[in-house]
Amino acid sequence: MQIGDLKALALDIFSAAVDAVHPVQLMHEALELKGSLLQIRGLEGRGLELDLSDVNRVVSVGAGKATAPMTAALEELLGARLEGGVISVKYGYGCPLEQVEVREAGHPIPDEQGLAATREILDLLEGLGEGDVAFVLLSGGGSALLDAYPKGISLEEARQTFDILLNSGAPIQEMNVVRKHISLVKGGQLGRMAFPARVISLVLSDVVGDPLHVIASGPTVPDPSTFREALEILDGREVTEQVPSCVRSHLEKGAAGEIPETPKEGDAGWDYCNTFLIGNIRHAIEAATERAEALGLQPHVLTMAMEGEARLVGQEMANTLAEAARSGQPVEPPFCLIAGGETTVTISGEAGVGGRSQELALSAAIALQGIDGVVLLAAGTDGTDGPTDAAGGIIDGGTIEKARQVGCEALDFLRRHDSYNFLQAAGGLIKTGPTMTNVMDIVLLAALSDVE
Repeated sequence: MQIGDLKALALDIFSAAVDAVHPVQLMHEALELKGSLLQIRGLEGRGLELDLSDVNRVVSVGAGKATAPMTAALEELLGARLEGGVISVKYGYGCPLEQVEVREAGHPIPDEQGLAATREILDLLEGLGEGDVAFVLLSGGGSALLDAYPKGISLEEARQTFDILLNSGAPIQEMNVVRKHISLVKGGQLGRMAFPARVISLVLSDVVGDPLHVIASGPTVPDPSTFREALEILDGREVTEQVPSCVRSHLEKGAAGEIPETPKEGDAGWDYCNTFLIGNIRHAIEAATERAEALGLQPHVLTMAMEGEARLVGQEMANTLAEAARSGQPVEPPFCLIAGGETTVTISGEAGVGGRSQELALSAAIALQGIDGVVLLAAGTDGTDGPTDAAGGIIDGGTIEKARQVGCEALDFLRRHDSYNFLQAAGGLIKTGPTMTNVMDIVLLAALSDVE
């Protein structure tokens, strides 16, 4: 086997992982209709039986990168019982639907189209009554695609805040605490608006550990975070003075009790909201494991909770790969070590073009320079890594030298977070186009049996 063959195998394994978390398949696994009885099963082991003959109206709303195919599956299942709806998806992530309107909008930074789609969703939910059911379909990206702001905070000021947090390296958990507290729909507020209609949320997780209150900023579940925590996050990231004054003022008023908190556990109305997790990174990693074994590579799962600064994680992954190739631990080559999760990139000063998976791959390429017979793939299951058209990158021990031959020094590109242009020069970009799903990122570490 040659290094090119190993790269092809890694790409094949990544594709198998993505295919396993296609939303249509996950929806079919979670929902079953027998006559008028709808059975819902979540990964947590909980279930629900809903007799649709007792329901007045059924509508569907939602937001996220995977929401269009989730909705298509729901339309196929319910047919004419589904009377309409509105979903907000990232540009390029829509698909033709029969009963539900598709609105495409900005991600990761929200735009006017996202706000307009949210207004349509709120208008629909606020028109529901007792005996009605609203399906809320949520996936990664929902935080940017579903939002409405309090009076005094404009879209531009909210965007500035999110951009500052992104560049500070804040993980999604911290990002969403702040988002919830400058929003009218996040942190359980959407679910509260739909009362007294019944809300059934189906969720595809893109967050380590699958916390429902973090995924898409938890619009239909109780919110454990507070205004005070949002302020502490800004302080901890040392960006308090950078965010717009209206945002600081709003958070400070909330912390002082002048603005109501987001809905909490124990508040009235939650009996009407049922939330089910239908897919996560485990699905993808199990599929990757099966595919690696079928292709003749010994699989081993390193973690399903990968987090940290992308360049540091890249170095750690490279060291793990090199040591495993030399020692045969935890498995003998040829092997494929598998990790899932989501890293972050902290930007200081001017930055180039890239994303967390591409930066992880570039950092790993530096650490693996000159080592034969090893390949590392890092890519997002959603098909987009950062504000680029690439899903991630794939590198080997010769990547650095290949780039150097065309005048590209890896450390210079890493320093200015320009991983996209480096990998493009080295022939290491992975471009899949929109995958219509999102369960975080996957890293594959593969080695040949004859590593030197």
